Amino acid sequence: MSGLLDLINSPMGKQLVSGVAGQTGQPESKTADVLSMAMPLLMGAMKKNASTPGGAQGLMDALSSKHDGGILDDLGGLFGGGVDQNVMNDGAGILGHVLGSKQPQVENALSSKSGIDAGSISQILKIAAPIILGYLGKQTRQQNVNSPEGLNGLLGGLMGGGETAAKQQSLVETFLDSDGDGSVIDDLAGLALGGGKQKGGIGGMLGGLFGK
Repeated sequence: MSGLLDLINSPMGKQLVSGVAGQTGQPESKTADVLSMAMPLLMGAMKKNASTPGGAQGLMDALSSKHDGGILDDLGGLFGGGVDQNVMNDGAGILGHVLGSKQPQVENALSSKSGIDAGSISQILKIAAPIILGYLGKQTRQQNVNSPEGLNGLLGGLMGGGETAAKQQSLVETFLDSDGDGSVIDDLAGLALGGGKQKGGIGGMLGGLFGK
């Protein structure tokens, strides 16, 4: 998933991790772990949602209006005085839409993997969801995506394209369609961040982000 990996490793990604950590009072290293697991999961859930014509059209409409990428233009402002309640409410709505009844399961699995309490996980996801949609909105504009098919292609590309994307999507759907355990999250983050679990498990995956 070079698209998401590039985002996480970019200056914007570092700003995102730092801002989310400040908002939730969690260490940056643990926040980075959660985002590295949550972002491919949320992207896959959006792709699953967009696999129906109605879901795809709804996502297209959101990306062309409210979630056009403007949120990314001022992350410093977003986190400067604490994340606005409207953004949190927006994030809650997005999560409810793409995760549905599986949201508590996702939060509990991320909590058990990261060692962060489920309440903080919920906060992190609410902040991450509008930012991921904003990133998608920006990509749709830059790549002139204007159809549901194009949107599915874009999501697949961000998930690594081809076999990698298919494997990740299968993992996401296994997790969302069952009482999937946390090992799926391990596998997902391993795929998203390039080739399986690194030394130290998921905790070491974004070590490069902080110069570890």
